[in-house]
Amino acid sequence: MTIITVNTPKSRLGLEQRRELAETLTDAVLVPEVGQPAPAARVGFQVHFVERERDMMAIGGRLLSDAGLELDVMVIDIAVMDAAWQPDVRAQVIERVLAALAAACGLEKPSPTWWVNFRVIDEGSWGSSGGVLSVFPLLESGVFTEERVKAVRAALGA
Repeated sequence: MTIITVNTPKSRLGLEQRRELAETLTDAVLVPEVGQPAPAARVGFQVHFVERERDMMAIGGRLLSDAGLELDVMVIDIAVMDAAWQPDVRAQVIERVLAALAAACGLEKPSPTWWVNFRVIDEGSWGSSGGVLSVFPLLESGVFTEERVKAVRAALGA
């Protein structure tokens, strides 16, 4: 299970950009997480777009509405189930997310005012369908590559 929340100033992203990002942000996390572009795993990924008025966001101690510049501020929060999230895998996800955002926004490179938070939700701390979810049954689903299954089991001591 993964939830990606994209926080932007109001009207920063148009409908077509959100459509593109719904897919590319999912892929940006899915592929490193399970080791392959597994269509069956896509249902476990949600992307939420949250827009805020410019007077509800600040940078450098100043509201965007008062800054006098059209600062391109975004915060992307990625929440994932506990698994094998070594620093190199986290870096790969963050770089893929920023690249997907730049592509959707028609930019050569991501803005330095776009920030990504990567959070791992501890095993036993994620719930759905009336109960607590675990990554372990998902490992048997066939969506993870064998390499990723071994890495997750090693990371979680199972």
